[in-house]
Amino acid sequence: MRKSGSLEDGEGGAEEKVQRAPAAYFTAELAVLFVCLTAMLVFLPLVLPPLPPPPSLLLLVPVGLMAVLLAMAFLPADGCRNSIASSCL
Repeated sequence: MRKSGSLEDGEGGAEEKVQRAPAAYFTAELAVLFVCLTAMLVFLPLVLPPLPPPPSLLLLVPVGLMAVLLAMAFLPADGCRNSIASSCL
């Protein structure tokens, strides 16, 4: 017969803790993928023909995105200027 809580069950106070090796952040497969991606980014522009310039209106998209981001950063979220938690002066 087995007693509950005995050391043979592993439920007692003397449990063995199995330490696993920490997982590597970069595996070998991921390093190979990064090397291949870097090689493609370096050599493909030399092989492919040059692209025509984009339409001039399309060049305003980054400027518009920056304007929206600046507005979101400096305007209060709730529209209330006299809020206690607001950092607006």
